[in-house]
Amino acid sequence: MIIVTGGAGFIGSALIYELNKRGRKDIVVVDRFRSGDKWLNLRGLEIEEFLPVEKFLALESWRPFQSAEAFFHLGACSSTTEMDMDFLLDNNFAFSKNIFDYCCERNIPFYYASSAATYGAGEQGYNDNHESIPRLRPLNKYGYSKQLFDEYVLKSKNKPELWMGYKYFNVFGPNEYHKESMVSVVYRAFQQIGEDGKVKLFKSHRDDFHDGEQKRDFVYVMDVVKAMVDVFEKVDSSEASGIYNLGTGVARTFNDLAKATFKAMGKPENIEYIAMPDNVRNQYQYFTEANMEKFLKTLPEFRFRTLEQAVSHYVQNYLAKENPYLDTDQNEV
Repeated sequence: MIIVTGGAGFIGSALIYELNKRGRKDIVVVDRFRSGDKWLNLRGLEIEEFLPVEKFLALESWRPFQSAEAFFHLGACSSTTEMDMDFLLDNNFAFSKNIFDYCCERNIPFYYASSAATYGAGEQGYNDNHESIPRLRPLNKYGYSKQLFDEYVLKSKNKPELWMGYKYFNVFGPNEYHKESMVSVVYRAFQQIGEDGKVKLFKSHRDDFHDGEQKRDFVYVMDVVKAMVDVFEKVDSSEASGIYNLGTGVARTFNDLAKATFKAMGKPENIEYIAMPDNVRNQYQYFTEANMEKFLKTLPEFRFRTLEQAVSHYVQNYLAKENPYLDTDQNEV
């Protein structure tokens, strides 16, 4: 049995899709649907059971999960503009502590979602060595909630033999559609091009970056979950435990991303630059690039798609289709 918290979400549902492809259906999903369309992320996947978060928390000693093969803890509030710090601490810190402590007591492999938002403006670089983590200064409350849990795990005297935290960089791909204002620029660009024939990107408010030349490490969700399942299946040494970056290791500009989307859609390039909202400006990351040295030592044969390959795959195999969701009945090209 595999437990996936946040399994109806973006990365969680993509992870279940990858596990299904490899024959795993003994999956318990813990999540909340609320009133949105997140339920569609699970419609085409195979799971053993769905548990609402409240019911999951109420299970006495979580007895049904004592024999779990692994916990993938991806459930969290992922909004970088969330302003309620108490809410973030409940969802992203306290909940995570409870699951981690449970896995420690029973030595269940524990894999969890951290975030590149912990790196802040990148003053300390983007190296995932444990010594540098306490020196990181996130720019927003979401990043701080993730930072607190990273530090808690590192300080804990008791840990499962195998545990891994993943600092996801700018993930995009199928099943992100419910994320509203937090959808990727690729998805937003696809919609804008379809409606108006142009893409709107934020202007730069720094002299050292031209408009649209802000850089991020954009990584395709299909590569992210393949990497996670490869680790789950192939890596069983406690020496591999730790916090890992999960990006491509190559920063690309928003202009590059927009141009790749135009090309994938067969449309002429037309980019408009708009002012960045004030509530975003002070917590905006102008550059991110994962140092992937540690991850590639663990999985030396793994290769990530280029930005152009990933955008093309996403647009042509999902966004342009009648059913853009991950579905085990539809063969991925």
